[in-house]
Amino acid sequence: MAELHIIGQIVGASGFPQNSLFCKWGVHTGGAWRLLSGLKEGQTQVDIPQTGDMAYWSHPIDVHYATKGLQGWPKLHLQVWHQDSFGRCQLYGYGYCHVPSSPGHHRISCATWRPLGSWQEQLSQMFVGGGPQLRSPDLVYSGADRYRLHTEAMGNVELELGIIMRHFDKYGVES
Repeated sequence: MAELHIIGQIVGASGFPQNSLFCKWGVHTGGAWRLLSGLKEGQTQVDIPQTGDMAYWSHPIDVHYATKGLQGWPKLHLQVWHQDSFGRCQLYGYGYCHVPSSPGHHRISCATWRPLGSWQEQLSQMFVGGGPQLRSPDLVYSGADRYRLHTEAMGNVELELGIIMRHFDKYGVES
């Protein structure tokens, strides 16, 4: 079986309306992929930057997959959350990116967005907090239904990933 090892980190995020951010992340693969080792989902700590707007997490990612086919290549999906001074959490953005398909070191900037909702929900969000969320987070990385949503752009999440590929040449993939 061909093997893919993803080693890296979620560096941090910037460009969000407020700081005090944390990130929930996960790796989604197709049915032909099998997790050999590592965690395929996790959560960073909350970072409150003292200067600038970049929240630094330096959260490690280390997953090892085996596969017999390329279909369902791994995607990294992200949710960025804001935690206020009362400990309440509010969704600030969804995002996803494909894991690079070439070996080596890669720096990735993943753009995020969030659903808008009606004008009543937006007004409520301004005074009370909260805001609309997706019923099914799978919508972030699959299907054309995502393009029917009314959304607004949020900040970016920075990633550094090292990709190691093994035995892909036996399956007709040149690295």
